[in-house]
Amino acid sequence: MNYQTDVCIIGAGPGGALLAYLLAKQNISTILIERSDELGKEFRGEHLNEDGEMILKKHHIFEEIESLGLLRMSRVEYWKDGHVFKTIESELGHAGIHVPQLHLLQSINSQASIHPSYKLMLGTKVTELMQNEKGQYTGIKAQQKGRGEIIVESKIIIGADGRYSTVRKLAHIKNNIHNHGYDLLWAKIPAPANWEPSIKFALVKQQQVALFSQTKGFVQIGWNIEKGSYPTLRKQSFRPFIQRLIDAFPSLNLSIERFITSWSDFTLLSVQSSISEVWSKHHLLLLGDAAHTMTPTGAFGLNESLKDADLLSDLLHQVFYQNKEISETLRQFEQKRKPKLITLERIQFQREKEFSSHFISS
Repeated sequence: MNYQTDVCIIGAGPGGALLAYLLAKQNISTILIERSDELGKEFRGEHLNEDGEMILKKHHIFEEIESLGLLRMSRVEYWKDGHVFKTIESELGHAGIHVPQLHLLQSINSQASIHPSYKLMLGTKVTELMQNEKGQYTGIKAQQKGRGEIIVESKIIIGADGRYSTVRKLAHIKNNIHNHGYDLLWAKIPAPANWEPSIKFALVKQQQVALFSQTKGFVQIGWNIEKGSYPTLRKQSFRPFIQRLIDAFPSLNLSIERFITSWSDFTLLSVQSSISEVWSKHHLLLLGDAAHTMTPTGAFGLNESLKDADLLSDLLHQVFYQNKEISETLRQFEQKRKPKLITLERIQFQREKEFSSHFISS
């Protein structure tokens, strides 16, 4: 099967999905390709900050997400020796919003599907980028479940396919990876009764532990461990390790005892940040994590991908309605966004370095 479109977006995460919707709404033909069979696969960076909230409200998506379910966290707390040590109240009325990725993507897709210029292809894995004699990328080849090979010819290709981007690899774009010195253990457990939605931090053996309230009565746990230490850690006794978490947050005792009983109840996330050497190349552009992978610190990732999509949709409007040159427009996006992401990466390093200072009495 052969298709033709103005823009082909690979990766139906928040950034890719939002961009597809914003382009289709402008009557720019857009094909959104996702290798998974369904939207909303498990995603741990579901924290919406003020910037992300503003963009979703700007494009009238937030209201539908709210109807499906989200959770505003009341404040940030720092815990020491099993008690609240310091509390920070937000001037916004909340310290962040948990938005399940499924709710976010369903809301975007339902509004995008209204527009005939939008097409979503699930179960489709990109295998090759096509180029013309000038070296410009002109489309993709992909394997679609149940249909075999398909070809999508496109004026612009957007790689929004995450930190391990296939598009980035196929385009031979170098990705500069930066080590932050830690990995992360994730777990999700039911919240105890009367748990107030909040963000809670503790320092356990000089490592950060973070708790994020989630919709449907859950708490997400993120526990920093030394980079590369997990294989050694797993050989040690589990009980003393998990007791540190209970001591840090005593009210979670019963839930931890029931739902975190072995190392297998944690999921390991290899933590790194990266900034791709170039984001635009011959009518191809990287977006979101494919261009700039962030660590969990500050929960910037989701919000920055939404900001990418918001800006890029405006710039691509100029390409298709004001005859702006494609390569120059894509470079303009990179020039506007890249310095900001480099700054955010530095902020993450600084916050990680200074985390323990929150537990020192003034």
